[in-house]
Amino acid sequence: MLGVNPYITFKANCRHAIEFYKGALDAQVLFIQKVGDSPMSDMGPPENIMHCTIKVGNSTIMMSDDPRPDSAAGDGNISLAIGLNDPDRAKRIFDNLSEEGSVIMPLGKTYWAEAFGMVTDRFGVRWMVNCDAPK
Repeated sequence: MLGVNPYITFKANCRHAIEFYKGALDAQVLFIQKVGDSPMSDMGPPENIMHCTIKVGNSTIMMSDDPRPDSAAGDGNISLAIGLNDPDRAKRIFDNLSEEGSVIMPLGKTYWAEAFGMVTDRFGVRWMVNCDAPK
C-alpha cells in the first residue's frame, strides 16, 4: 500500500515541538525513539529524537531532529515520507524521484526497513522512501 506523510525535521528541539503539538493539537504520540536508544547512536547527541510519529485526528505527522550539522531550522525542514512494502516499487519510485534530483541517502537496507532512502527531487522537494519487509 502506498502512503505519503509529512516529515518535519528540527534543529535539536524536536522534543519541545512534540510537547507543543501534544497540547496545541491534542496530538497523541504513537512512537518515539532517541538517537542514543538506536543502533545509529553515532548520528548525534543521544538525547536528540531519531524518529517520532504523532497522531492528529485521523492523520499522522512524523518528525525528528535533523542530524546534519549544517542544517538550519526552517530551511527545508519538511519532507514527504512514502511508506510501502514492495521493494521493487520502492526502488522504482526512488529512482524516478532521483532523476535530475540529488540523493541525500541512497536507498538501502536499514535496521528498521527493507529499504530506506532520501532524495531531493528536481523541484527541491525532499522525499523519504521507506519500504517495510515484504509480507
